[in-house]
Amino acid sequence: MLTRRHFIATGAALFSAPISNPVFANSWPTASQKAAWDAQVTPASFDLETSNPWGVQPRFLPRRVEARAGLTPGDIHVDAVARYLYHIEEGGTAMRYGVAIARGNLYEPGTYTIRRKVEWPHWTPTKSMIERNPEYAEFENGQEPGPRNALGSRALYLFVGQRDTYLRIHGTPQARSIGGRASSGCVRMVMAHINELYPRVAIGATAFLYSAEDSVTARS
Repeated sequence: MLTRRHFIATGAALFSAPISNPVFANSWPTASQKAAWDAQVTPASFDLETSNPWGVQPRFLPRRVEARAGLTPGDIHVDAVARYLYHIEEGGTAMRYGVAIARGNLYEPGTYTIRRKVEWPHWTPTKSMIERNPEYAEFENGQEPGPRNALGSRALYLFVGQRDTYLRIHGTPQARSIGGRASSGCVRMVMAHINELYPRVAIGATAFLYSAEDSVTARS
């Protein structure tokens, strides 16, 4: 099983969602509609590392940190204990973002490939999600894109080989959940944060989701 020991560097500078089916609806937002929604979820005079109208804990604001030597630029590493997502950059650094992960045993550590990316995606809860959360039944035929959509403004789709796992790294309208265990399987991010990350992630990049049971303590 993957653990945080595989990727955390020690020292002062530490290296330092819902599960959903793809919906191919006939209607998608126009470029102007997407731009309007992006403006709606992005604070005025937005600064990636300091803006915080959502009231998330300061340690979950994005920050550039040192990465352990040997990690592949472009890959994503999710620390389920500290609730951080790291996007590895060229030159030995990584951009670190605060995230929320799945509740209880719904979190699935593993190695995944990002094979699909969508701006302002649709969302359809699975049958098992509706059984656990009956309030999702109103969306059994799909939830249209928009700022209230459960997948938020952007979604990165995680595959094993050619198989869609229905796990996503995605934005969330529930920004106050960042830092907690809140989703039904996915990794949640503040929408303004994943909007910045999204164009930097290439199709074919690898996403490593590390075990939430590992006891190593993260330091920043």
